[in-house]
Amino acid sequence: MPARSAAARAGSAAPDLLTIGQVLARLKPEFPDLAGSKLRFLEERELVTPVRTASGYRKFSPADVERLRIILGLQRDHYLPLKVIKEYLADLDAGREPTLPGGGEAPKPSILGRERRYTREETVRAAGATPMLLADAVTASLLPATDTYGDDAVAVLKALVELQRSGIEPRHLRTFRATAEREVGLIESALMPVSRRGDATSKAKATELAREIAGHLETIRSQLIRSAIGRLDA
Repeated sequence: MPARSAAARAGSAAPDLLTIGQVLARLKPEFPDLAGSKLRFLEERELVTPVRTASGYRKFSPADVERLRIILGLQRDHYLPLKVIKEYLADLDAGREPTLPGGGEAPKPSILGRERRYTREETVRAAGATPMLLADAVTASLLPATDTYGDDAVAVLKALVELQRSGIEPRHLRTFRATAEREVGLIESALMPVSRRGDATSKAKATELAREIAGHLETIRSQLIRSAIGRLDA
């Protein structure tokens, strides 16, 4: 039997499919800056392929939503460029178990939906830290002053616990915030030709370019640190 068209599939499975607005409603609690233009941009880059109705409207399946959650999570939490994410997804689609550059752990499809939020007490407990260490991290501008935190904050606090065992305190890392702000300034300057256009497509491209530049800066910073450590062994 010949394969049905995308429009036919969309019509027969309509109850299971979501409009762009419905997808945004599901994902914006996790990704507040998400917009329809971003979803269309990801489709243009062939990272997600929603079906089209006979009228040409995009319809997203639950699998598409989980795929978008992975893509957006990788961008937000790992600052990966789309070409790297696309390769990761291709391996995932092929049944392989890919790892991220540097061996990082990537998000997996989940029925839980949104990122877990932790109270300050839960954050301290999950990281194996102390309330004082969390307070010091906030004072050093390594974490925001807020009542709830996400998994990224727990990861930062865990790293601070390990660093503290080597005698490195949050106050020693104050320059990290200043360095990050300088890098953001570099990125903003590089984005000016794209971001000044103001249209939705340009904004989506500017966001992707910002993540690519951040990834390149991270590569250089990591290599400089590895080279410095190598000199210690010489």
